[in-house]
Amino acid sequence: MKFVYNTGIKAYTSAIKTASLFNDKAKLWVEGRKNIFQRLESDFKENKAKVIWIHAASLGEFEQARPLIEKLKQKYPDKKILLTFFSPSGYEVRKNYEIADYIYYLPADTSKNAKQFIKIVKPEIVYFIKYEFWKNYLYNLYINKIPTYLVSGIFRESQVFFKNSGKSYSKVLNYFTHFFVQNQTSLSLLKSIGITNVTVSGDTRFDRVIDIANQTIDLKKVSKFCNNKQVIIAGSSWQPDEELLAKYINNSKFDVKLIIAPHEIKEQNILRIKKLLNKKVLLYSDINNVKPEDYDVLIINNIGLLSSLYKYADIAYIGGGFGVGIHNILEPATFGKPIVFGTKYKKFKEAVDLIELNAAFSISNYNELKNIFNKLLSDNEYLKQTSEISANFVQNNAGAVKLIISKT
Repeated sequence: MKFVYNTGIKAYTSAIKTASLFNDKAKLWVEGRKNIFQRLESDFKENKAKVIWIHAASLGEFEQARPLIEKLKQKYPDKKILLTFFSPSGYEVRKNYEIADYIYYLPADTSKNAKQFIKIVKPEIVYFIKYEFWKNYLYNLYINKIPTYLVSGIFRESQVFFKNSGKSYSKVLNYFTHFFVQNQTSLSLLKSIGITNVTVSGDTRFDRVIDIANQTIDLKKVSKFCNNKQVIIAGSSWQPDEELLAKYINNSKFDVKLIIAPHEIKEQNILRIKKLLNKKVLLYSDINNVKPEDYDVLIINNIGLLSSLYKYADIAYIGGGFGVGIHNILEPATFGKPIVFGTKYKKFKEAVDLIELNAAFSISNYNELKNIFNKLLSDNEYLKQTSEISANFVQNNAGAVKLIISKT
């Protein structure tokens, strides 16, 4: 198994190097790891402080790690935080994250790299986020008796650990000191293969979205656009979402306004969205030059505003449910908004939970979207009820970070 795993890692690394000749993301993956051990040696040569190492595969896992990192830094200001990423989509966005003292790509998981990395960094404690099971790193942490924790872990029956063919690889789980998992299902699955060092702590993202909600900015021009009308906000929308939303707003019998924050904000895509609409459309970049209250639809053609926009909504529509899978629904939930999305949501526990609580709604076509929007917009009591359920869901699931820190 060890030979097969190491051969696979080397083959994957070689494939990425080949792909880097014509793929920008692969090129970043390779370039970011050049001379990495010389840079590590330089950074850690004079370091006398103890190191807390947090590893996140990509940007989504970073968002789960972030509240933990910030609480650890508050509790242990004299310790250094090392943050590593596997993917360029995480590293390139967060390479200047100010709370971490060191930010690196994780070298490929060969036996040699793992030994060298741990020898240089000398971490006191390690947190891997959600899905990271790098065999050589975990083994070397284990034999060096360095406490290693999986945070916001989630396990499914379809994973290799729970299949007869994956029994040999499941031994990698024995290298963790403790598992902090999101749900009871994960605990039960681990228990079924003899792993009992498990705590159901929930998802650290709940702590993160509460922090975000407390730090939102007031957008006075957006408030003027809303003009005390009912508002639907579409976050991270894709073309199939936008076509449904445009059809609804074009034909709605309600005096409702629409804010669209598309996933893609290139000019060509913004123009495509505008062509779908027969209402008065305002781009956010022009909001200071007009009377925003005179418009029906606001298109957000910049980034960084979405988390602050949700507080202006009556209903949140989350994009991606007809393609890549839904985007973050916890941000609108923390503001107490009923949430609507497409059909690809079942891998997201919070979406499944909110649907069961009747605070979120999956739609597969225009008629279903129209029916749920109409019910929410016409029935104030129903809107209020779903909003309260949504907000309470986030508050009731917060606290994972405090629990994790108390047990590590």
